[in-house]
Amino acid sequence: MHQLIEWISNVAIQLINALGVTGIFIGMILESACIPIPSEVIMLSGGAAAATGSMTYTEVVIAGIAGNVVGSVIAYYIGALGGRTLLERYGKYILFNASHFDQSERWFARYGQSTVFFARNLPFIRTFISLPAGIAKMPFLKFVLFSLLGCIPWNMALGFAGFKLGVNADSIDKYIHPISYALAGVTCLLLVYWLLRKRRGKVK
Repeated sequence: MHQLIEWISNVAIQLINALGVTGIFIGMILESACIPIPSEVIMLSGGAAAATGSMTYTEVVIAGIAGNVVGSVIAYYIGALGGRTLLERYGKYILFNASHFDQSERWFARYGQSTVFFARNLPFIRTFISLPAGIAKMPFLKFVLFSLLGCIPWNMALGFAGFKLGVNADSIDKYIHPISYALAGVTCLLLVYWLLRKRRGKVK
């Protein structure tokens, strides 16, 4: 897993080196469309490039935010148009049933704005939050607005860190990756716990 992420990270860096601001935009589209390209790598590298004068900090941040929003919309529509059908057909294998659709729709109706906003600032989770929002049919305009607002602090902070660190930007990335892995692990454990509870309930 670590080697795969390292390979994807290297691809992201090469994309930025080859295409500049456009590479940041494309990389962040992919990251928000559920392709696990670490946004930390993209934005830190973009900020470091801005420190050399090859692009500006403002360009880096705007490209990152714009890419995030476009990628989020793509993932949202994948969830809205096909996610529900897939879960209805294959959800039984992960103990997902019709009542869970109702629960997720109620959740996003009540907490969708804050869920999307805060999830956009969490490593790993931010990559996939748009998919369940689409499946739950969260109102599209609210989804776009809070995705946009949630992307701003994340991209500004990482771009600024990369800008300040310059060529040493990869040093902070070494600390961010373990945090991302830890959050991914916690998410997986919570998912397993939820599945086990559902299975026990079904047996009873």
